[in-house]
Amino acid sequence: MTTLYKNQAFTISHADSSSFKGDGLRSFFEYRKLGISENTSGKFDAHVIRAVPGRHSEPKWHTHQLDLQIVFVINGWVVFEYEGEGEHILRTGSCVLQPSGIKHREVRHSDDLELLEIVSPAKFSTEHS
Repeated sequence: MTTLYKNQAFTISHADSSSFKGDGLRSFFEYRKLGISENTSGKFDAHVIRAVPGRHSEPKWHTHQLDLQIVFVINGWVVFEYEGEGEHILRTGSCVLQPSGIKHREVRHSDDLELLEIVSPAKFSTEHS
């Protein structure tokens, strides 16, 4: 039985060789779900995203409609471009708060890129432009 604490359940996620799946938003990334959505009733989600070595980004402008999106670089580097803000390189330890509706695209990344992404709510829309 799972105990809920203010609509959240205690959860721990450990990495193993099968943790990453290629079933996320971008085909050049693999995603590791951390069990946050299921244990916060969909209010939040968090996942680790890593580059598929040898696969490159497809820089397409898009926006997300959500309440919160935080990206933290665990390893490697990534270049994001934001409308009105320009290109920004994020390296290991960099963190960005991407406001809802900001038009952006992932331009390029290192083969060893790993990101932690935290969003709210867990399910949100993405519009491509």
